Amino acid sequence: MSNVFVQAADWLTDSAHWQGPDGVPARLSEHVGYSALTVAIAAAIALPLGLWIGHTGRLRGVAIALTGALRALPTLGLLTLVVLWMGIGLTPPILALVVLAVPPLLAGAYAGVESVDQRTVDSARGLGFTEWQVLMRVEVPLALPLILGGVRSAVLQVVSTATVAAYIGLGGLGRYLIDGIAVRDYPQTLAGSLVVVVLALALDGAFAVAQRSAARS
Repeated sequence: MSNVFVQAADWLTDSAHWQGPDGVPARLSEHVGYSALTVAIAAAIALPLGLWIGHTGRLRGVAIALTGALRALPTLGLLTLVVLWMGIGLTPPILALVVLAVPPLLAGAYAGVESVDQRTVDSARGLGFTEWQVLMRVEVPLALPLILGGVRSAVLQVVSTATVAAYIGLGGLGRYLIDGIAVRDYPQTLAGSLVVVVLALALDGAFAVAQRSAARS
């Protein structure tokens, strides 16, 4: 087992694996691109809906049921279903990953707004704030740590799961896993896994700092 780790380290330090369209920088760029596109689409759907639910209190039960149901869906199974429906391309993995990213974003948004002290909200309304101003100038700033927590969770899940894109011939860091397993090149597979882990840890650390900063402000 230790020999595999040594070989993976050799693979990662080989300059040939850091150049060209199959090099680590290119695959990392593809992986981050898929992940960023996924989170952007999911956020455009989930954040406005979550803020509205948290502010109005409407459809809260539906939101809880929806997030629970979406969390239960197996990403690879959903990806296979979408590929059978839509064919090979970028859309199937992005759609499957969006479904994965929506629950934490939605939950973070409505839970964050709901956590704001009602007395603070009532005071803002007493000062003549409109409902939009109450939401954007009072509730969202105070809810920001929890909202960022939802974004953090979504980003980590997507980055860790975006390797499934390689199952249908797309790029990203998943190529090292799929291609390595196919030819029993386990050092390459392990090296690709380590790059995904390092990327996830780096993003987690960045969001942890952002959450702490938002909590202090």
